[in-house]
Amino acid sequence: MMALVRLTFKTISRIHHGSCCHRFQPLSYDFVKVCEGRREDPPHFYVSRRNLSIKNALLPSSKLWSAQSGRRVFSLSAASIVNSAPAPVQPYLRLMRLDKPIGTWLLYLPCTWSIALASDPGCLPHLGMLTLFGTGALLMRGAGCTINDMWDKDFDKKVSRTATRPIASGEISRFQALVFLGGQLSLALGVLLCLNNYSIVLGAASLGLVVTYPLMKRITYWPQLVLGLTFNWGALLGWSAIKGSCDWSVCLPLYFSGVMWTLIYDTIYAHQDKDDDIKVGVRSTALKFQNQTKPWLSGFAVAMISGLAVTGINAEQTLPYYAVLSTVAIHLAYQIYTLDINKPEDCWKKFVSNRNIGLLLFLGILTGNFVVGRETKWLNDSLCER
Repeated sequence: MMALVRLTFKTISRIHHGSCCHRFQPLSYDFVKVCEGRREDPPHFYVSRRNLSIKNALLPSSKLWSAQSGRRVFSLSAASIVNSAPAPVQPYLRLMRLDKPIGTWLLYLPCTWSIALASDPGCLPHLGMLTLFGTGALLMRGAGCTINDMWDKDFDKKVSRTATRPIASGEISRFQALVFLGGQLSLALGVLLCLNNYSIVLGAASLGLVVTYPLMKRITYWPQLVLGLTFNWGALLGWSAIKGSCDWSVCLPLYFSGVMWTLIYDTIYAHQDKDDDIKVGVRSTALKFQNQTKPWLSGFAVAMISGLAVTGINAEQTLPYYAVLSTVAIHLAYQIYTLDINKPEDCWKKFVSNRNIGLLLFLGILTGNFVVGRETKWLNDSLCER
């Protein structure tokens, strides 16, 4: 007779996130979605031990055991780090999405572009400033997620993908989340105060966008635009942190390009949730564009590449920058052309691939800056010889 394990929905939800039963690999989204639909009737689920064991489900996600050697193989993935943390801490780490770092990357990368563009010709970007902005991106992305989940507690309960979030599932109360948010914002303020006065004022000006963005999905079909305005503030802040103020001929087209980029990747992301969004009554560009999504995304891509070209011209970038920019354009074209808006797994894959776009552009700025430095040195040497 097959051995069965009796599980409550709450236990299944916690296993899904790895917050309990550390010998279980987080369960698949499809499995949790089926269970979520049955969370009231019946209140318990009987799962075979074999099904829990298949595909290494009984192996710890943070310290995988080798079936042959019995030795531990340590994993440094973000999810593994969260799963290895003390149990009382894990809900807070999941609240700030530490187990899903893609959002932090997408917030951080426009900062790196700006810092690299502001660097002196032939020099590497300021490592300390890159580290400072990385810390700030981690904290502010976490704070934004906390604010979002506090606003969306009732919505999240009704959506399969978000029902197990710490506030929606009851692991963290709104008051506890508020206290945690205060800690995140206090640390982020400490990072901001390390910058010059111009940058402190400029950075503080973004707080209104951070707080109000989660409300936009209730009142407009363009919450992705507001997210773009919020997520790309670093394109302004990075330059001012290096130079002491913004060169708007460079910063504005860079910021505009970042906003267009966010409209691309977050519209793709929103197509994962469009059915649930209709049920709970929230809006998105995915619902607005529907089957016209690809033409809209193509328009945003053209606008993004155009803005980046203007940025390069005004920042006196060189051939390597434009070569990489062409690669970015090809990446976007392929991403949009092959996108299947009716397959959530494909939408997620395309969404995550945007980190590569950001890293490519950063590499293009670095190499372009080195060429500028070499040309400047050659010109100075020539003048000295005369």
